[in-house]
Formats: sequence, structure tokens, C-alpha cells
Amino acid sequence: MLASSLAFVAGGVNSAGFLAYHYFSANMTGNVSMASDHFAVFQFDLALGFLAIIVMFILGAFAASLFIEFGRRRRRSNVYALTLILEAALLILVGLVVALGPRAPNGVLIVGLLSFTMGIQNAASTRISGSRVRTTHVSGVATDLGVGLAILLGASSNTDKLAIVQRLKLHLATIVFFALGGVLGVLGHQALGGVSFCVFAMPLIILSVRYLK
Repeated sequence: MLASSLAFVAGGVNSAGFLAYHYFSANMTGNVSMASDHFAVFQFDLALGFLAIIVMFILGAFAASLFIEFGRRRRRSNVYALTLILEAALLILVGLVVALGPRAPNGVLIVGLLSFTMGIQNAASTRISGSRVRTTHVSGVATDLGVGLAILLGASSNTDKLAIVQRLKLHLATIVFFALGGVLGVLGHQALGGVSFCVFAMPLIILSVRYLK
């Protein structure tokens, strides 16, 4: 459920942000490649825009990890839920700014804030799952899926095969729900505009609210 829900949100935010501003908020591999391409042809303003988005993702992961460490040292059992609620609050804030602002906001700024939320989410899911779930890193998940399939072919015992199949289900669910979120992200932004970012905050709130006590 964690992998599916967070991957769905990441896919939706990534696609909606790209549709609106032509920058990826969750795909750091693509952003690094685009920054390199623009640097190579001396388009430094565009290259710096992509680098700013990458830095915001790193800062989001850094902030989330600090917050989680602080909460764990104070023995707050709901620190992960609070982290995801923070992500949801930022998504709602971005959605309201885009939807209600008097003029079109700067694309790099908005996608940078979205990238910050994706950094929060990726760090939180990594810490919650013990590094088994990275909901914005589809390249790594796809690699793990391919490696797992190869290992499954060579597994000798039923116990090993069962454990491998469970991991494969996790990886497959992450990819499928990221893609599903991407489809709904495009449709949602076409229908609702910036409000779509607020909508994608709802699964985070629903997932977390039961653990806030």
C-alpha cells in the first residue's frame, strides 16, 4: 500500500508538472541529462533551471531526513506520518498558488517546490521501508525488477522463491502505480489546472491520518 500510494502521487505530480511547465519534478536522471545537454550548447539559463530543480530535490530529501532523525530521537512514533503530512501541505500550497495566483507563476519555482516535495517523499519512503521502496526512482525500481526476475530463475528453494516473488510484486506495483498516477496527473491538470496538485495531496493525508495519534 505504501509503495503503490506514494508512487501514484509521484507519478501524478511529475506528469502534471511536466504538462504545465515542461520540467520533471521527480525524474532527476532526466533533469541531469537535460542540464548537461543545455550546458553543452551554452544555454546556461536553461541548464541552471534544471540544476535548481535537482538541488531542490536534494534539499527536500535532506530536510525530511533531518525531521525524521529529530522525531526518532524524541521517540515520536508518528514521525513518518508527520513527514508525509508535511509533503501534502506543500502540495496543497503549490496547488493554491498556481490556481489562485493573479498571474502565471515562474515554472522553475513551481517545479522546484514540487521537486522539494518529491525529495521529501523519496527520503520518507526509503526510511520507512528500510531502503526497499523509492517511489520516484523508477529507473532503479525497473533495474531491481529485472535483477529479481533473473535471480528467481536460479532460486533453488521454495522459501527463496517466495521472498523474491514478494519483492517483485513490490517493484511491479511501484512501476504500475507511478504510470497510473502519470496518466491521471495529465487528465487532472487538463481538467483542474493547479488544483490537481491539491488532489494528489489527498492520498498522502488518507495514508497518514490514522497514524497521527
